[in-house]
Amino acid sequence: MTVPFLSIRGFRKTFGNIIAVDDVSLEVPKGEFLTFLGPSGSGKSTTLYAIAGFDEPSAGDLRINGQSILATPPHKRNIGMVFQRYTLFPHLSVGENIAFPLRVRGRAGADIAKKVNAMLALVRLEGFADRLPAQLSGGQQQRVALARALAYDPPVLLMDEPLSALDKKLREEIQVEIRRIHQETGVTILYVTHDQEEALRLSDRIAVFNHGCIEQVGSGEALYIRPATRFVAGFIGDSNFLKVSEVRRVGQTAIALLPDGMRIEGVPAHAGNGQSRQAELMVRPQSLRFVKESERGLAVKVKDVTFLGDTSSVLLETEWGQEIWFRGAGGSLAANALAGLVRVDWNPADSHLFC
Repeated sequence: MTVPFLSIRGFRKTFGNIIAVDDVSLEVPKGEFLTFLGPSGSGKSTTLYAIAGFDEPSAGDLRINGQSILATPPHKRNIGMVFQRYTLFPHLSVGENIAFPLRVRGRAGADIAKKVNAMLALVRLEGFADRLPAQLSGGQQQRVALARALAYDPPVLLMDEPLSALDKKLREEIQVEIRRIHQETGVTILYVTHDQEEALRLSDRIAVFNHGCIEQVGSGEALYIRPATRFVAGFIGDSNFLKVSEVRRVGQTAIALLPDGMRIEGVPAHAGNGQSRQAELMVRPQSLRFVKESERGLAVKVKDVTFLGDTSSVLLETEWGQEIWFRGAGGSLAANALAGLVRVDWNPADSHLFC
């Protein structure tokens, strides 16, 4: 039996009466880019900091190569860490910042110089070795922080919302660099973010956190196409949740009756989480299509049309007063129908019923 490279087993963390993380278990293969995705307070950073050794678990175990690391102090776990704030030493040059973790490990001077040059090349900052952090842009500072974290060849790199302080364009540029660096180094990365688009861009797999638990783990495509829970369906991608007045289960699918009497058959059905909730039909805005008035479809009124370049975003209202969104080509049809009713339809297999 193959021992997982990194293993989180029954991890639980409490702060007094507050449960921050509750019974999280996860196995991470060597070289994977795994993202912890979820809203603020969902437990993702708490889990990351426990792996780093900054927080002690209330219960459970954390293992690397089958060996528990709970008794190992943070500075001996040989784990790299990149924070939201760059945490560079302001009085040290770029080269000296990168060299710092090597000096404290007693590396030889020639080895340090060689490694610093290699790290500067990796993050594409050749020629910046003598500059101070204050002379760099935010994106450049984060690259230095990344180079410093990788300088001593850690088997695991932890990244806690490292790009949240950057503007959108720069964030996307650094995302490309992080993905490239991961592919070139093969380091195992655990990455924390609340930005679903960032998670989709970077990750091999995503663990979706909610209220201290992991709701689903999978590739971005799997989470988008086959969400296991209503929370995942609403958190990954854009979603419409239509009210359902009646449900009849047929194996793994269901027949759903909407409030206007429209019948939807063959919808993938998901059981609820034990909480009282009205049945809802999730359909992506991109899955909707406009159909002719004479065709079968959901009657809606167009309330607003926004041109977005290659697509249009259309706000619709159902006959029972619920607002939903359409996203895609075909906005001109909606624009011509602003004063009256139009119809939209979708493939039932592309929707999900949560009840």
